[in-house]
Amino acid sequence: MVEYLNVGKIVNTQGLKGEVRVISQTDFPELRYKKGSVLTLFQDGKQPNQLVIKSHRKHKNFDIVSFEEHPNINDVEKYRDGILKIEKDQVGSLKNNEFYYHEIIGLKVVDEEGNELGKIKEILSPGANDVWVVQRVKKKDVLLPYIESVIKKVDLTNEQVIVEIPEGLIDDED
Repeated sequence: MVEYLNVGKIVNTQGLKGEVRVISQTDFPELRYKKGSVLTLFQDGKQPNQLVIKSHRKHKNFDIVSFEEHPNINDVEKYRDGILKIEKDQVGSLKNNEFYYHEIIGLKVVDEEGNELGKIKEILSPGANDVWVVQRVKKKDVLLPYIESVIKKVDLTNEQVIVEIPEGLIDDED
């Protein structure tokens, strides 16, 4: 069975020429949305549908994408809320200390003394560096910036991330 990884979610149409707004969930939008790339669209209750990228541009926080053989808004309106994915074997290899989102989400987070903080539930990309959201038991989530001084080691083999928490980052007063 083929495994798929999320690339982005179609949240709306853009203009009348068959473009859609995508909230990306990929570190490589320029690669995933390159002209000629094939993505698979998943929608509830429908068969997966392969789409070929015709064009891509950035607009505000969205990736604006159009597909081959979908020249106007009527062709793509039905794709709203669909999830664009790639086959897992389409992912390339990364350099050392680079990871795919799917490898990080779900990992256990421990401090340098071995105390467990929680699990990574999502990754945000607000700007200069990613922020890893750590879900804790019966406590507020912790937002960890993906920087060397905080993320000490990502250990995929043992499914954990070792972190050093700067003073004041966790506020347990609430």
